[in-house]
Formats: sequence, structure tokens, C-alpha cells
Amino acid sequence: MDKPYSQTLLLTGSILLGITATLTAQKLLSSPSTTYIPDRRRRRSSFFITPQPTEDIRNGLEECIGNTPLIRIKSLSDLTGCEILGKAEFLEPGGSVKDRVALQLIRSAESAGLLSPHSGDKIYEGTVGSTGVSLAILCRARGYLAHICMPFDQSVEKSSLLQKLGAEVSLVPPAPIVDTNQFVNRARALARQHTASPDIPGRGYFADQFENDQNWRAHYESTGPEIFRQCGEKLDAFVAGAGTGGTISGCARYLKPRLPALKVVLADPPGSGLYNRVKFGVMFNLKEREGTRRRQQVDTIVEGIGINRVTHNFEAGRELVDDAVQVSDEEAMAMARFLVEKDGIFVGSSSAVNCVAAVRTAIKMGPGHRVVTILCDSGARHLSKFWAQAGNVGGGWEMTLDDVLEADKRKMGMNGVPAEKTDDSLEFGV
Repeated sequence: MDKPYSQTLLLTGSILLGITATLTAQKLLSSPSTTYIPDRRRRRSSFFITPQPTEDIRNGLEECIGNTPLIRIKSLSDLTGCEILGKAEFLEPGGSVKDRVALQLIRSAESAGLLSPHSGDKIYEGTVGSTGVSLAILCRARGYLAHICMPFDQSVEKSSLLQKLGAEVSLVPPAPIVDTNQFVNRARALARQHTASPDIPGRGYFADQFENDQNWRAHYESTGPEIFRQCGEKLDAFVAGAGTGGTISGCARYLKPRLPALKVVLADPPGSGLYNRVKFGVMFNLKEREGTRRRQQVDTIVEGIGINRVTHNFEAGRELVDDAVQVSDEEAMAMARFLVEKDGIFVGSSSAVNCVAAVRTAIKMGPGHRVVTILCDSGARHLSKFWAQAGNVGGGWEMTLDDVLEADKRKMGMNGVPAEKTDDSLEFGV
């Protein structure tokens, strides 16, 4: 091959390569699915392909449960010098932390062959309300019926909501666990009758939230890991009340091995024996003396936490509970009002108890610590009872944290006036 021909061929090839590179660059730059980003660190240009949009669709209500936000409660954090965080369980599809438990109970029963969807199987449970609501919703979502037994002295919103959700509701007198007509015992008996009867379709399944191992496991597998992740694995105290005991036990069993220095603190309402169970190893409260109780189960207007018997789910984590804080009805009502006034957070009675205990824990630990608690459900389920006594927020009175922590002594009404000088409907006191 002679020299002029070789040079011409090389020149032509170079031109073609240049044209090809130019057209390719123009194509990439004009494409809507690509973005040109200069990489200054390498002093040259690079091309990055933008990811295609991905779908985020939940397959039914069940897949919406969990992964609730962890909220910094600004007022309590600023006033204590600690970071007080609330796990916003009131944002669950069923409106409470009990969604996690209800789903776990149903799935475990299905796996064991105790429940079959769309077969006429019915789930029976004894509850003060929130677990019943969660079960009623999930029963409809998964092809079951629900029958809920509850004391008749709970807020009317809960029983009304259960009926709107298609659940059968049996209201029974408040009674101790030794009474065969106590709400838990009543649910167990009805489940047995259903299964034994040839005239009733399907089977009866007693969920047994107080003793069923799946209760605390629901929080061990979801709530605890979520808190650990959301806190960036940095947490000094976990505060929660206990009704069945599943939340505090499940979270403690997950968090303690990973954070050995973590303080787990029980928040307990009046009349409950759990405070003494943690502090002194005995299950007794002075208000349980014969002739001193206003009602059979726990002497408080707080619903959802507090109990006077040992349950499997509480005992599953009791040894991991380091301390306990007693919270009065007056303190709980004052805290509920304070959270609305300062943060716009509208919660129920058990959440208010948790927040009082979280504040006392933060003060005891000192500034610079991080405390997490559970915001169990919304105040919307507590209007006719707890919030009816707490009163409305407003009236020009600016509450202080001392008003909350000393509410038991002050018994202040909604405008900062001593309760005996206000209208009964506006009192803090019971």
C-alpha cells in the first residue's frame, strides 16, 4: 500500500469516528431520560442515566402497618434539655399501636392452620377497645368476622366505631379476672362455644392478646427495630405503659441487647399494680384495698394501660425494665392539654401518661439525653371520657411544664383557676 493512500484512509477514518462521537453525544444530551453532570473532581465530563420511576403500591391495608414516624416533641425537648421523641402510632391505618399486634396474631393463627379466610371463621377478643378496632379492620381486610368483648365503662367512641366496622360487640360489667363474665373470659368462652357448635359456620378463634406470645413478638420484630434504626442506634431511655405488656417487653427485648446502657421505664396510671411489680416485685396497689376502688379493673380514667394481674407478655420483658413512674389522672390530663397547646399533638390518655413519664425520666437523667416513648392513639377515641374531663384548650391561659408536673397538687382548671372554682365540665380533676 503506498503512503498517500494510507494517509487518506487514516484521515477518512478519523473524520468518521469524530462524526460518530459527536452524534452520540448529541443523542445522549437530547434524550429526556438522561442528565449531563460535570464531574469537577476528575476535571472531565461524565454521563449518568437517570433511574426510571418506580412504583410504590401497597397490597392491601396490611402492608400499610408499621414504619410510623419518630417525632421530636419540640416543647418537651426544649424545656427539659433532652431530646424527647414520640413514635407516632396514632398514624397507623387502624389508628393505634395495636395494628401491629392484631396483624401478628392473625398471621400466626393462619400459619398454624387455626384460621382460614372466607370460611366463616370468627376472631374473638377481650379488649378495652384499641385491639378490637385493629382486629375489626384487619378481619374485614383478610376475610374474617370479629366479635369483641369489652367493659361497658370504656369510651363510647370505641364501641360505636367497632359496630361501624362490622364487628359484633358484647359489653360486659367491669370485673376481676377471676369472674367468668370478665371481658377476657367472656371472649374465650364465646370462641369455644362457636367452635363446638355444629350450627355456626366456621371456627371460633380466641386471639388472647394478654397471654399470646405473638403480642410481644410483634414489637420485637417491628417497633423495636424501627426505633433503633430511626434513632441512628443512639438512644438513652425507652418509656412505655403496659396493658398487656407486649409493647414494653418486645421493644426492651430488641433494644437492650443492642444498647446495654439503655434505661427501660414503665409508665403506670393510678390503681395499677405494675409499678409495684417493677419496684418491689409484688403486684399490689393501695387503691386495691377492699372498699376503696371506684371501678373493678384499675382506678383511673386512663384507658389502655394499667392492670392488676401478671400477664405472660409483661413477664416476657419484666427483668429488662429498670424503673417505673406513676402518673396521676390530673397529670395525664394536663399533659394532653399541654401537647395540644404547644405542639398541636392530639393524643389519648395512655399517650399522655407516657409523655409525663418520659419528661420525668428526662429530668432524672439530665440534659443531653435521648428519650423515646409511644404515642399510642389519637385523642379522637377519648372524647367522651378522658377529654371530657380534661376540658378544651384555650381561654388565654398559657400552660407551663410545672402546671403539668404539679397538676396533682394544683388540680388546676382549664383557665389556670383552681378546679373547685370552675364549672365541673372544665375541671382537670376527677
